[in-house]
Amino acid sequence: MTDASPALLLLLSLGLCCPGAQSQKYVTVPKFYDSKITHPERGKPLKLECTSSADSGISWIRQDKAGTLHFIVYISALSRTTFEGSQKTSSRFQVSKSGTSYRLQVNSFEAQDEGIYFCTVNFNQVLYFSSGLRVFFPVTTTAAPVTSVPTTQSAQVTKRNVCLQSHEAETSKEKELNFFCEIFIWVPLAAACILLLIALVITIVLCQKTRRRRCRCKRPANAKPKMKPNMPSQQI
Repeated sequence: MTDASPALLLLLSLGLCCPGAQSQKYVTVPKFYDSKITHPERGKPLKLECTSSADSGISWIRQDKAGTLHFIVYISALSRTTFEGSQKTSSRFQVSKSGTSYRLQVNSFEAQDEGIYFCTVNFNQVLYFSSGLRVFFPVTTTAAPVTSVPTTQSAQVTKRNVCLQSHEAETSKEKELNFFCEIFIWVPLAAACILLLIALVITIVLCQKTRRRRCRCKRPANAKPKMKPNMPSQQI
């Protein structure tokens, strides 16, 4: 069977919600058999270990990412095994017993084997269970490809070049704007100066002509004023 039976799920749920203080006396927390291993490797075997002081065997159970419980195997005190579907053997798992140590080996660990692993002990008609052992692949983060890592000096040089280029672009634009502004300012100003100069020349010429006319109309300096003739007085 793939999923645990309803009765087993109920017992496990009750055990997970209300753990007894005596559970540590009969079953320990599962652990990696090799203390150097912290995460499984894809396609490679993985061995877990759990110890129990109760001489009644243990069961290995896995909880997947969705929270569903899966029965893996039961190992009796006499090393007799019962896998899911009441099978005596399994192509995916191997189990062994040495003293109070019960070992579970996943022959080729894959994504479907990820989850939280538990050990359970049924002693005196009471189900004891261990804390869960998280067995997942390590989380990998995809980093952006780095083509080249510039040093501080090269970064500063690049920044300076960018600033120089932008400054040169701004300078050329400013020069163009200044050139157009000078055209709009100086051309009318030059035209106004030319008009003023022409007006000044015309004024001077007119003044000279007026002066010549005035000079021709003046009386000569040695001329005597004309006297009216005396009329003889009439005698009565």
